[in-house]
Amino acid sequence: MDGPRGRFFADLHTHSRASFDSLASPASLVRTAAARGLTHLAITDHDRIDGALEGRAAAAELDPRLTVIVGEEVKTVDGDLICLFLERAIPPGLSASETIAEARAQGGLVGIPHPFDRFRGSLLRDARMERLAPLVDWVEGHNARVAVGRGNERAAAFARSHDLGQIAVSDAHSAFEVAVAYTVFDEDPSTAAGLLAGLPDAELVTGRASFYLRLLTPLAKVVQRSRGNGRVPPAGERPAAAPR
Repeated sequence: MDGPRGRFFADLHTHSRASFDSLASPASLVRTAAARGLTHLAITDHDRIDGALEGRAAAAELDPRLTVIVGEEVKTVDGDLICLFLERAIPPGLSASETIAEARAQGGLVGIPHPFDRFRGSLLRDARMERLAPLVDWVEGHNARVAVGRGNERAAAFARSHDLGQIAVSDAHSAFEVAVAYTVFDEDPSTAAGLLAGLPDAELVTGRASFYLRLLTPLAKVVQRSRGNGRVPPAGERPAAAPR
C-alpha cells in the first residue's frame, strides 16, 4: 500500500469478537491493519461499540499511527446500516430513518453495507428503501464478502445513479481478512468531515475473502452462542432487569 504522502488507506467495515459471528480480538484486527499498511480501521460490530472502543485503546498502545474509528453495524427493521464516529451504541430494531437520525445526533456518518446481498440483511433489496438514498453518505460499492451474484455491481450502479460516495471494505470477521479490500482517500478520514470530503475522489481497491475464511463465521457463531454472546436483541425484546 505504498503511496505518496497525503494518501490514506482505510478499511471501514470489520468485526471483532464483540460481534456474535466473529472470534477476532480487537487487538488482532489492529495488529493486522497496521502490518498491512492501513492508516484507518473502522471496527463495526453488530449492534455494539465496545469492541471498537477496545480496538481504539489497543491502537494507541500498539501503533499510534493507526486511527481506529468507532462504528457499528446496526440491524434496523428495514435492513443493516453502518454508522461511524459514534459515541454510544445505537440499539437495533429501530427503523432505518430513526437509526440515521440517531447517528446524526452523535455527529456520525451513515453508509449502506452489502446493499443487494441476497443472503444478508441488505437494505436495498426492497425497492421502497430507495427513498433513503438522500439520507446516507455512501454505499459499499465493493464488499469482499459478497460471494454470489452481482450484488457489488448493482451497489456501484446504485451509488452512481444517486450521486453517492462509494467505498470498498473487507467486512472482515477474522484478522486474516482485514484489508483484503479497502479504500484510498486523498483527504484524512480521521473525522466525519474529513471522510465526507474524501468520498468523491475515493479509490476502491477490491478483493475477495476466501471461501475457507468465510467458513470461520458459522463456527464463530456456534462458539459465541456457547459463551452466551448472541445477537443483541431489540430494546423491546430484552428481558427486564431483576428487581433489587
